[in-house]
Amino acid sequence: MVRALGPTGYGVFALAVGMGSLLILPSDFGISQSTARFVAEHRGDRRAITSLVNEAFKLKFGIAFVVCAGLFVTAGPIASAYDNPQLVWPLRGIAIALFGQSLMLLFAGTFIALRRVSVNLRVVFSESAMEVTASLGLILLGGGAAGAAFGRATGYIFGALVAVFLAARILGRPILSIRGESSGQIRALAGYAGALVIVDGAFTLFKQVDVVLIGLILGSTAVGLFEAPMRFVTFLHYPGFAVANGVAPRVASGQAGSSEVGTFGATLRYLVIFQAALIAPIVVWAEPIVDLLLGKGYEESADVLRALAPFVFLQGIAPLVSLAVNYLGEARRRIPIAIATVLINLGIDLVLIPRIGIVGGAIGTDVAYALYVPAHLWICNRLLGLELRPVGLAFARSMIAAGGMAAVLVAVGTESLSPVDWILGLVAGTAAFAVILLLTREVTWAELLALREAIGQRFRRPDTRG
Repeated sequence: MVRALGPTGYGVFALAVGMGSLLILPSDFGISQSTARFVAEHRGDRRAITSLVNEAFKLKFGIAFVVCAGLFVTAGPIASAYDNPQLVWPLRGIAIALFGQSLMLLFAGTFIALRRVSVNLRVVFSESAMEVTASLGLILLGGGAAGAAFGRATGYIFGALVAVFLAARILGRPILSIRGESSGQIRALAGYAGALVIVDGAFTLFKQVDVVLIGLILGSTAVGLFEAPMRFVTFLHYPGFAVANGVAPRVASGQAGSSEVGTFGATLRYLVIFQAALIAPIVVWAEPIVDLLLGKGYEESADVLRALAPFVFLQGIAPLVSLAVNYLGEARRRIPIAIATVLINLGIDLVLIPRIGIVGGAIGTDVAYALYVPAHLWICNRLLGLELRPVGLAFARSMIAAGGMAAVLVAVGTESLSPVDWILGLVAGTAAFAVILLLTREVTWAELLALREAIGQRFRRPDTRG
């Protein structure tokens, strides 16, 4: 998509997505995460969960419809404000996509709270496959940025329908009833959603403030140059997000015991190690990565990708610590952190973007996240009694290992890489990273063997011989 649209076309699409993302908050209003928290606390009581999800669905449907219809109708004036008439139909496509995305968020949170992550993966895969197919088809037919937007809309609407179907199979058709039985917790749900809406709103602003300011100050082409590497970086947080969805619900208020806290701490340590391994390629091979993934016209994006290295590390850890606080019922403690994160990013962007360009947006993101993640980690420490020393040691040793990996990658090359260079660098660099972890005793042979065995069990085919 990035190659097909080019920096200008992709910039228009990214700007439309950014505008739509700002409305995720009012279309969701904190309902998804609030519902997930109460579902996790009532896991095992199907009747209560069904009533709760039914009430949340009706509330969510109405709010999302109004918000998304508003964006569809006002697409023209918004495009005029940006002096870019090409924005009109991409914005309308994003308005439809936003409606489907909002409904998907509700059921995704419900599936995760029920510890049915595999069901959520089916929904995500269905949405992604449909979005990619529809987007590429419409772009190839000459739809441009508008085609990409309506392809996104097709994917999210399809994903929402799949989510509704699977939820009805798991919890029963009453979740879709117009006159469903009251759960008696709608006020509690709405009250907790009030805290989450502030947090989610601040976080949404944090994610989109760079795009909006770059668009206003530097134009839509600059948005494309910034957002293209950011989209790749966002992909790198999926492993951490997937792990967080499996672990965070286990610490739901009233359910967290010593074993759950131990699992949480071990997971956090492993995430620190995994994210550290991503830093070296991002810093050393920024140019080859951009050339491989984005192609010509995106040369300036390499500096953005390299500058985002601290964010790459922190974003893989963020879902675990932030979702844990939500499930612990302490979202209100997140409010000052979220607001401070936005203000820091906004302030740095306003100072640096006019002076040094799109890299200023990356720096603002890094600094703001350097507050966001440690602050949530501190809350987890206070609420769960989490030991921070192992996490600190893992961080220090992993950074040393990342330095060793970077040295290997530099030796292989930093600009134009052949297929052999890519393979040699990744294999040798990963080996250096692992050896340093072993030498510093951050990872033991026993852990590596256990990991190997776990992977083997996951992919080993069952013996079907009689």
